[in-house]
Amino acid sequence: MSAALLKTDLPLSVRRGKVRDVYDLGEALLIVATDRISAFDCIMPNGIPDKGKILTALSLFWFGRLSALDIPNHLIETDVERFPQALQPYRGQLAGRSMLVKKASVLPIECVARGYLAGSGWKEYQKTGSVCGIKLPPGLRQCDKLPEPIFTPATKEESGHDINIGFEQTAERVGRSVAERLREMTLRIYAWAADYAASRGVIIADTKFEFGTLPNGQIILIDEVLTPDSSRFWPASQYEPGHDQPSFDKQFVRNWLEAQPWDKTPPAPALPEEVVQGTRQRYIEAYELLTGKRW
Repeated sequence: MSAALLKTDLPLSVRRGKVRDVYDLGEALLIVATDRISAFDCIMPNGIPDKGKILTALSLFWFGRLSALDIPNHLIETDVERFPQALQPYRGQLAGRSMLVKKASVLPIECVARGYLAGSGWKEYQKTGSVCGIKLPPGLRQCDKLPEPIFTPATKEESGHDINIGFEQTAERVGRSVAERLREMTLRIYAWAADYAASRGVIIADTKFEFGTLPNGQIILIDEVLTPDSSRFWPASQYEPGHDQPSFDKQFVRNWLEAQPWDKTPPAPALPEEVVQGTRQRYIEAYELLTGKRW
């Protein structure tokens, strides 16, 4: 197992997100998934070895399967050997964790689909009986399956926490026809992926997608898709509503952080080795269960 890669270093214009380093190649973008991990919108000082490669491999698995839904995405190339010549000296940093993608104007909405009542949705339901303005039946328990999946968008904040909003607020931000298209695509992808994951013994409790527009106005799926960083994955064999579930995602990190004397503002505490290794193993297990391949 190699050391965690926390930062790439290419002589190109770069924008660093919580996990990804995005390089501008002019006609296209190069997205590199590092091994950084964030929780509560803070980047941890140490990373999870191979995490970026696992996220990239799982995203590529889903992008390949999602072609059945006829939903276009941003992917151009993932084989580093076929990247532009200028990138070849940096193959060591890029191999297995990078994607050459189309440039798109990012729509300023986190498109969240929920099939189960967990996380911020559970907290909101306890206070209001609703999630993002959608009234839910009374008496639901934590992690209960919802009568049907719901679209619960959120804002994309440059700093701090994303904010859950309703459909009407989404329409105000991006226009009603675009908002309706985002809702339709989000729920269609989620329903299809949840059915597939269930056949592999995994519950996708919720997930978030990002979309962008091409110059011709076409809306495409961008960024990562259906990974442990963007989804709640639960083992179906252990599912029991009424409390938090065992998970294959970074909830393991969040749970450890919640038990620390930390106010959720930077700097975040370093993760102990057992949390690092436990998180890595959960990501690998999710990959292997969903793809049927050994890591």
